[in-house]
Amino acid sequence: MAVNNPYASYKQKATETKSPGELTLMLYEGCLKFIKRAEKAIIDENVQDKNTNLLKAQNIIHELMVTLKTDTDVAKNMLQMYDFILNRLVAANMNNDLTALKEAEQFVIEFRDTWKQVIMIDRKQRHGVTAGGASAGVTRL
Repeated sequence: MAVNNPYASYKQKATETKSPGELTLMLYEGCLKFIKRAEKAIIDENVQDKNTNLLKAQNIIHELMVTLKTDTDVAKNMLQMYDFILNRLVAANMNNDLTALKEAEQFVIEFRDTWKQVIMIDRKQRHGVTAGGASAGVTRL
C-alpha cells in the first residue's frame, strides 16, 4: 500500500492554485536553479550532473518558447531571446563553456526580475495590494 507524501501533496496543490504568471515565474526560478547546479557540475567536472541539469534548463526554455503567444512584436522578440538562451545552454553543455552558461543565466535573471515586477503591478491593480502585502493607500507604521 502506498503511503501518501504530505509534502508532495502540498507541493502539487500549491502549483495547481498558482496563476499563469506565477507559474511562469516558477519556470524562471527552476531554470536558474538548474543553471547553478550545472555550473557547479562543470567546475567539479561532473559530466553527468552537468548534462542532466542543462537538459532540464533547456526543457524549461523550450516550454516557455512553445507556450509563448507570438502575436505581438514584443512576444516575437522574446521568442528570439529564448532561442538565444537555448543556444547558449546547448553550447555550455557541449563545450563545458561557463561563459555561455553565464550569458544564458543573465538573460534568465533579467526575464525573472521583469516578470516579478509584472506580477507585483498586476496584483496591485487587481487587488490593491503592495509588495509588502498592505492595501494600497494604507501606510504601515
